[in-house]
Amino acid sequence: MIKLTLLVKTHSIHESKQIEKALNAPFGDLKVEARIVDRIAEGWVQVGFEGEDENIAATYATNEFGVCPASMDSLKQMTVLKGYITGFEDTSESLSVDVGIFQPKIVHATIPLHDLQAQLVEGRKIPLKKIAEIYGLCEDLPLEIRVTRFGENESGIEALLSDDQVKKFQTWQASLLDRLVVLGLSLQDIRNILKNERLDRDVIDIEPLGLLEYALTCKLGTDAAGLIPRIGRRVRRAKFAVFNPKKLLRL
Repeated sequence: MIKLTLLVKTHSIHESKQIEKALNAPFGDLKVEARIVDRIAEGWVQVGFEGEDENIAATYATNEFGVCPASMDSLKQMTVLKGYITGFEDTSESLSVDVGIFQPKIVHATIPLHDLQAQLVEGRKIPLKKIAEIYGLCEDLPLEIRVTRFGENESGIEALLSDDQVKKFQTWQASLLDRLVVLGLSLQDIRNILKNERLDRDVIDIEPLGLLEYALTCKLGTDAAGLIPRIGRRVRRAKFAVFNPKKLLRL
């Protein structure tokens, strides 16, 4: 068996089952089974690949999803990492991102507010809570960041949003279309709900952000926030956030 701690998080038994199903889906006729064997630190999944084709499957998963760096030994300035927002309720000065550092202790990356302001709102002194509201930044949202500085004695990591992450937000903004961020559902779950709720015409694209994280692009004139009650009544385990380009324009 090959074990990898993937850059994928789970918070419940249901999510774990969904992740295992999604991991095994691409393997088709390969003689291999992928299953979650452990949860590391704050929800990172350790997956075991077992079977004749386990090397092929492990290589695919590594390339497709990435693996946790685990320790800071392999990190350098300008390294690009994928992580998940851990929250920003306790501070108004930085955004905290879990990037899979848990040995010998858990270390999160932080993006200072002044850097977020420079990257997302042209340097204007907009509060973190307002930036989060406009861009749909919420706990467990996947983000790509770039390491800029290390604290003394590996006490912390300072970072910026990566260039690709900023470009993604700029592309979303340029379209002038609302996006509903849905966390904790598989692609098939989302498609089924849209069909059953007859929202197919209101959502013109489903963009993957992670294994169980998606951004639903709404058609022109559709309010993303208005879709939350209709999707939410079908499944209560999901989290939602809204990217609203109109609010950004009003700034």
